[in-house]
Amino acid sequence: MIKIDKKEDGFYQFILKSDNGNTLLKSVSFSTENELDNTIKDIKALKNANGKFFERRTNTDGKFLVELKNSTGKIIGSSGLYSSEAGMENGILNISNSIDLGIK
Repeated sequence: MIKIDKKEDGFYQFILKSDNGNTLLKSVSFSTENELDNTIKDIKALKNANGKFFERRTNTDGKFLVELKNSTGKIIGSSGLYSSEAGMENGILNISNSIDLGIK
């Protein structure tokens, strides 16, 4: 599920959540609702691109995370931290599946 928030500073953000309500990925801030809508349309179109828009990373503490890029290569969201590479890969699968669940 994609949840849209208007933040106190007037910017917009989307949050990808799993079926059970866990946060999978938080987007960067968008200055307009139109920019946010276009980005969501872009990631829905990218869903079938075999994961090439997911950048797998490791932080300085050895934890794993995923960054989602749009079609131009700009980072548009980041996951939480995973303790294992397998957990991160499962997170990518969950993120992909939640993109299809629609907007709430």
